[in-house]
Amino acid sequence: MVLLRHRRATDTTAPPTQPGTEGPLMRLRLALPVAAVAGLALNLAYQPTGWWPMALVGVGLSLATLIGRSVGAALLVGVVFGAVFYGLHLAWVGQFLGPIPRLALSGLEALLTAAGAVPIVLAYRWTARGTRRSAAQLILVPLLIGGIWVSREVVIGAWPYNGFPWARLGMTQVDGPFREVASWTGVTGLSFLIAVVAAGLLQWARAGGWRFGRGALPAAITVSVMLIVPQFPTTDAGTFTVGWVQGNGPAGYFDQKNPGDVLGAQKTVSERISGARIDLLVWPEGSVDSDAFATPDTAATLTQVTTSVGAPLLANGATTRDGRTFNTSFLWDPSATNRQLHDKVNPVPFGEYVPDRWFYERLVPDLVGLIQREYTPGSNAPVVNLRGVPIGLAICFDVIFDRVIWDGFDHGAQLYVFQTNNADFRGSSENLQQLAFAKMRAIETGRAVVNISTVGTSQALSPDGTVIDTLPVDTAAGTVTTLPLRTGRTPASVIGPRSTGLFPLLSVGAMLSLGIIHRRRRPRDPADAPAAPEGRSPVEGHAS
Repeated sequence: MVLLRHRRATDTTAPPTQPGTEGPLMRLRLALPVAAVAGLALNLAYQPTGWWPMALVGVGLSLATLIGRSVGAALLVGVVFGAVFYGLHLAWVGQFLGPIPRLALSGLEALLTAAGAVPIVLAYRWTARGTRRSAAQLILVPLLIGGIWVSREVVIGAWPYNGFPWARLGMTQVDGPFREVASWTGVTGLSFLIAVVAAGLLQWARAGGWRFGRGALPAAITVSVMLIVPQFPTTDAGTFTVGWVQGNGPAGYFDQKNPGDVLGAQKTVSERISGARIDLLVWPEGSVDSDAFATPDTAATLTQVTTSVGAPLLANGATTRDGRTFNTSFLWDPSATNRQLHDKVNPVPFGEYVPDRWFYERLVPDLVGLIQREYTPGSNAPVVNLRGVPIGLAICFDVIFDRVIWDGFDHGAQLYVFQTNNADFRGSSENLQQLAFAKMRAIETGRAVVNISTVGTSQALSPDGTVIDTLPVDTAAGTVTTLPLRTGRTPASVIGPRSTGLFPLLSVGAMLSLGIIHRRRRPRDPADAPAAPEGRSPVEGHAS
């Protein structure tokens, strides 16, 4: 490894490293393929592969390609890393719509990733003072890098068009040994810790690796604490029996179907569990393919279903109110005097509505023309209350937005139901990646979760994310599950809503301070010379 050659060329007592005197750890022509490997490694850490240790490998390699780079080269290396990672991770985006949406989304995320590589490069440059074996290098630098990494995640998750917080680093650990940490820190905090460990191991390697054993202590201590931290306990509040139905009907955008086919598929499967005693029947997103509040025949069918199973029905479909269309989950209970419903908070851009339609119609008129319905963002709380039991909701991709989950939590949710429609992504990894979010939400909140899909995979999860029941993909099936109810706050419910603002704020503050210090020191420090050319580092030239 070039990194090891770099270390052998230095004194084993680790002489001081002056700011601005070291070049990149590897030549640019090597950094580019290494960045691609880093993107591949990070993708393997997510579902469907789920090799969680590859998160440390991917982050570590990505950081190694950035150290000592110029801003321009950092952008190039960062875009290669982002393009490979997102190109693989979001392969399902083009499942039915072709390569243009996939390239557009992956390309945008890659550009944002590259932009986020610039502050990482500057952070390494502005902290390259003193010995690599100092506490500042082994502890403070990894903390700073972790904060910048998470800040980039926050930006990608919020912009543009409400962002796309899908590929968050903490999600790589949903089936790993650090998953319980999320109940204390939230998924954003877990992302930070994984990035800190990866950055800490890289700093240790730069300080001498195995020849400097104690340099690994900060990362080792962090990992040890993460391994022994238990799931934060929440308070038992009884049980709740849910019947949940995966109709496997023609719910895809391009599926051949007649009006009422999806509703009929859900009704047919619901009849299989009509003899069970349940508190609530749950159907997935898009399970009602007409407006139940404006179509008498649909309303009659839903009433017939609730009478048959002897319980209210939580269903979902498009509804129209005041001339606007919503993606709505609603509690159908003929005995109730009030209507309970929740509208999807974050309709999917270019899927459920077209932002700036006038502009995109000029670029890809055929694709934009397919999307005729414009969903309006909802503003009502993501919760319904059934006989004193508050049930938190998230519709499809809303499960990836923290604000929706914590809003339901603040309204007293004692369990969650996530309704989704994966029919447009049959045969891809999308449903498994989304299901990982459902598991992480159970861990973060300490609440049981029912994640119900039109076509699968659907699962019922315990408050620690353990799978209780599963309905396999592409199967028409229904089942009945008794779930634990929980009350009480997890630390994640306090830290999580604040972390998305806190990490960027602290990171920007730290970088501004470092930039000012670096600028003030530079004129009177003759050793603060320009970095070596991009092609090679001075030490590497010696070793060559």
